[in-house]
Amino acid sequence: MENEQNVLEIRGLRSYFFTEKGTVPAVDGIDLDIPRGKIVGLVGESGCGKSMTAKSIMGLLRAPGRIAGGSVLFEGQDLARLSDRELRRICGRDISMVFQEPMTSLNPVLKVGRQVRETLLVHDRSLNKQEARRQVIEMFAKVGIPEPERRYDCYPHELSGGLRQRVMIAMAMVCRPKLLIADEPTTALDVTIEAQILRLMRQLRDETGMSVLIITHNLGVVAELCDLVYVMYAGRIVEQAETFDLFDHTAHPYTRGLLASIPRIGANPDRLHTIPGVVPNLLHLPKGCAFCNRCELADEACRTASPELVEVGPRHKARCLRCQKGGNT
Repeated sequence: MENEQNVLEIRGLRSYFFTEKGTVPAVDGIDLDIPRGKIVGLVGESGCGKSMTAKSIMGLLRAPGRIAGGSVLFEGQDLARLSDRELRRICGRDISMVFQEPMTSLNPVLKVGRQVRETLLVHDRSLNKQEARRQVIEMFAKVGIPEPERRYDCYPHELSGGLRQRVMIAMAMVCRPKLLIADEPTTALDVTIEAQILRLMRQLRDETGMSVLIITHNLGVVAELCDLVYVMYAGRIVEQAETFDLFDHTAHPYTRGLLASIPRIGANPDRLHTIPGVVPNLLHLPKGCAFCNRCELADEACRTASPELVEVGPRHKARCLRCQKGGNT
């Protein structure tokens, strides 16, 4: 049964791609909770499975990919078991998503106001076009779009990157969802606009009480915005904790590497820290810990035994053999 404190509960989710070369475990048995009214971060490098997790929630996986197991419980309903028609009633109304690049998500030949209006009309048949237009302009103003009535009649190419992203947030928010999923919402935006977008998302959460899942590789965004953090690597959750605890008591070597990679004022600009190697090919994962080939602390046990996600502190879990043994990473 779903915990009433969580708007979404993922249990044992497996989303695989079945290809001619073999089965790719893009999401490999993850558990993830999104409490009501909280902002949850899902962090990791490109190729770790973050966006595949979001697409699995939204029912956007396409062949050769599909959900191979597990459950995605939203208010007692398992989204993974719903038909496309049933899922469309929920996604866009109760669950909305802001995609990574607004220029590829917006229709270039339709005015942005009309695109947001159509989203509202699809999910609320009681509205007429005039009332829908009024609500869209009101939402444009709420997300900080200047001169909202004039911007309503603009095409996407007539807006800056920051304004296009605000249009996408308005589109996601116009039906007042209970859960907002934001996939790298500040990618390709300059730092000033990024700060504005992050403040806006927190403000909208405070005003509406919605929950947010923000997908990012940027731990600075996580520190600024999130209440809880899940760190993902090679399709699995390798660490999860409350944000301050994750930063203050980092347990997994991968998370430690991500934190060390953040540029710092006063540090030597010629000696930026990097995690050696790359995310492994999911078709050919190491036998033991998926991170062992990149980890400075790995020993023979790490290369042969696959670690479980274990509790290392209050509401803090990590997938590392050293944690299981009570060692210090």
